[in-house]
Amino acid sequence: MEHLVPRLAAIPGVAAVALGGSRAAGTERPDSDWDFGLYYRGTIDVDAVRALGFEGTVVEPGEWGPLMNGGAWLTVDGERVDLLYRDLDVVEHWTREAEAGRFRRYWVEGYVAGMPTYALAGELALNRVLAGSLPRPVFSGALRETAMRNWRSSRDFSLMLAETAEARGDATYCAGLLARAAIAEAHARLAGRGEWALNEKGIVARAGLTVPALDVPTVRAALDG
Repeated sequence: MEHLVPRLAAIPGVAAVALGGSRAAGTERPDSDWDFGLYYRGTIDVDAVRALGFEGTVVEPGEWGPLMNGGAWLTVDGERVDLLYRDLDVVEHWTREAEAGRFRRYWVEGYVAGMPTYALAGELALNRVLAGSLPRPVFSGALRETAMRNWRSSRDFSLMLAETAEARGDATYCAGLLARAAIAEAHARLAGRGEWALNEKGIVARAGLTVPALDVPTVRAALDG
């Protein structure tokens, strides 16, 4: 991977390269993949990404939506490597918004409760910069307040809908809403502690919640505890 970073940094448009995911946090497993954020200004030369010559899939910017943007899934010397495009104009905008306590949530593949725009600021705060330079934002007091309020509003609305779904025997829809409620409460608790949450993997346990079963009384009791 040390030899890969200079090649990534040399891609036209790339201003900085950062290591993310579990390897940046030091919590990786032997089979963990490598996540590299490619921060670019203006445009990124996707043909240059393909020209790296590694097996895998390379997509265009924006193909994964306004927050995840795009990137590549590659195999490099037998290791799984994910490249994530990050448009610095977009990242800097949502970082400023987060500092002021403003954010939005987007539906993104792999998320249940939605990806908050402040996750882009969280990546800057937690990722390890390997080439170039990037800002290192903090979790502002304003964001703590609005994030807790927003996520708990989502939790309460999901619980209300889940009760209706349970009453009419719509088990699948009910379970989805209950999972969303639990994750929303986890987000709220982490925000209250000023901790960044970049994704929903393990977020319920990380927030100190225990949800033994996905039925309305059990989930409500766990979230109120």
